[in-house]
This record gives sequence, structure tokens and C-alpha cells, in this order.
Amino acid sequence: MSEPELNLTPTRPYMARAIYEWILDNKLTPHILVDAKLPHTSVPEQFVQDGQIVLNIAPHAVQAFQMSNEAISFSARFGGVSRDLYIPVYALMGLYARENGQGLFFDPSEYEHIKIDTDRLQSAATEKTDTPKKKPGLRILD
Repeated sequence: MSEPELNLTPTRPYMARAIYEWILDNKLTPHILVDAKLPHTSVPEQFVQDGQIVLNIAPHAVQAFQMSNEAISFSARFGGVSRDLYIPVYALMGLYARENGQGLFFDPSEYEHIKIDTDRLQSAATEKTDTPKKKPGLRILD
């Protein structure tokens, strides 16, 4: 008798968080490889090559960094212009250290049989990219 098939969540977000922490703990620079062609992926199109983009996600290079089970989101500067980026976890192809290339590259078929809540992703992506930026300001304190 075979056991019933379990509905397990993908391992990708958990492994990505672990590798990210390992890279930072070793004082290396984390980079991600993203499939920029997948739906709900918001990255600067002018830097996409062959449908992919490599992004530096070191804490000093990004702001408001969040890595959840659904997506990676952060703000970064490209050509002096701040951009909000949103990368669904299913678009994450790999996470590695720039200095030595060590990290983890993911099986592209991991999400083939996973039902993705596109409505929730769409609203999260829209919320992240449509948030107005406050201008920085200084005020004099007495």
C-alpha cells in the first residue's frame, strides 16, 4: 500500500533564507539570479539579459529588504534612481556569494505543480511598487 501524497510546501524559500544568512555570516556579498520573464516579477527591465537579472541583495545595497515564503522585496538604486523590486519566490533561480560563487541554484520545475495564488501576489506586487516615496528631509532641532 502506498502512502497518500502529501501537499508539502516548496523548500525554495526556506533554503534561500538559510543560504542568505550563511553568506552574510561569512561576510560575503549575496546575489540572486532571477527569471525576469515570470509573471508578477518587478525588476528594472533595462538590466535584464536573456530573460534573467542578477541582483546584489547585500544589506548595504538595499533598503526595506523582506524575504518571505512568497516573495523577496526591497528597494535599490539603479543609475541613481530608487526602484522597488518584487521577486516572487518561484522566479528565484539561485542565491550565491559574489566572491566565490558558493550558494544554491534551484530546480526550475519545483513550482510546476504548485497552485500559486496569483491574486494575492498581484496585490502584494502592486502594493509594493505603488507605494509613494517620501522625500528625504532634514529639520533643525533646538
